[in-house]
Amino acid sequence: MKTSQSFGVHFTIKKEKAKDGVTNVYAAITINKERIRFALKHYVKVENWDAGHSGLKARVPEARDTNAYLEQVKFTITTYYQQLQIAGKEVTPALLKAMFLGEQTDETYPLSKLMDYHYETASAALTWSTIKHYAVTRRYLEKFLKEKRNTTDVRINDIDYRFIIDFETFLRNHQPKDHQRPMNNNGVMKHLIRLRKMTTLALKLTWISKDPFKNYKFRYKKVETAFLTNAELTAIQQHVFEAESINMIKDFFFFACYTGLSFVDLMNLKDNNVVTGEDGGKWLKLFRQKSNEPTNIPLLEPARIIMAKYRDNPRSLACGTVFPTISNQKVNSYLKEIAKMVGVKKKLTFGVARHTFATTITLSNNVPIETVSKMMGHTKIATTQIYARVLLKKISDDMSVLKEKLEPHPKRAAARKGVPKVAPKRKRQAN
Repeated sequence: MKTSQSFGVHFTIKKEKAKDGVTNVYAAITINKERIRFALKHYVKVENWDAGHSGLKARVPEARDTNAYLEQVKFTITTYYQQLQIAGKEVTPALLKAMFLGEQTDETYPLSKLMDYHYETASAALTWSTIKHYAVTRRYLEKFLKEKRNTTDVRINDIDYRFIIDFETFLRNHQPKDHQRPMNNNGVMKHLIRLRKMTTLALKLTWISKDPFKNYKFRYKKVETAFLTNAELTAIQQHVFEAESINMIKDFFFFACYTGLSFVDLMNLKDNNVVTGEDGGKWLKLFRQKSNEPTNIPLLEPARIIMAKYRDNPRSLACGTVFPTISNQKVNSYLKEIAKMVGVKKKLTFGVARHTFATTITLSNNVPIETVSKMMGHTKIATTQIYARVLLKKISDDMSVLKEKLEPHPKRAAARKGVPKVAPKRKRQAN
């Protein structure tokens, strides 16, 4: 926030308020063009006041004590001003008056101060990727304030419903320079959710007294979750690429398809995460980095084969991880090439791999949704139900079973067809 301000404290009297020639001394605080004046509990004779020097005339006997008192008042108010400036708070004459008089102060804080506090307190608990997302939201807020409000910061008390709507409109219309497409609806909502987390934090800190998002409604558009079918899985799995680096990324992708691990969890996987389960088989036991939820996943045969392939890899041994580490950016570019070479029309990501594990690998093979939710590390089963809703094949299979129960059994129907009909009795012919 811009902190260059004109600040001053001076003293005056009001002759019209005098009684028997005696009146209060008034302190006047000015910041930029905003001024406030209030009476001090100190009285002087009107005839002894020196307006030019904002104090008593030097020849007056009580001038020394009175002028020393006024200097102390000025020093105290100036000290409060400097303290608020250093703390990064918005300073107003009314606030300084309240602090001097010992009144209840409604201190106002800038948004930048709140976001700094959030970074200091939350960085230990949040992942680096989550902190990075908050930094992106902060940059968009700074752009919005600069382009639309002609400032560099905003007081938290000034964030209201209109501010939120204006920021939303800015995000929807913003054309990024680093890529072609503007932000989609759900991307806009994510930035607003992070802003709401900031204002909620301000409420908890009692830096504000009301929730600016109280009347705001978040609007999400449902996006169909992409996953690979068995045919697409087979097509990628059977394709052998010339470049060894692409084959390695294919292995990573398939390991995620058969375990449901995210990219960051796969890269962080260590030998001590592989344990022997109660069934005697190998399991993955870890905490998901995103949610810190415990995850226990039995290792299916395809996943075990891929792990064994990299057991003695020099890069894996050097990093102390199950797989050689590689940047997410490189992985995404390789996955794009894999999809193009194989002819898969879907955009391949590790999110697609996780969804494939939840749908094609598990739910489609009648693994209970509660079990899948635990293996995926979801905090709510409702998250897993998103995958279940797109399983049209499973719906078809389940309905086929129901149809078979409700419709007549083929053998029973055939048996009924084979029962000879009883011929009607013939009437006796007359002789």
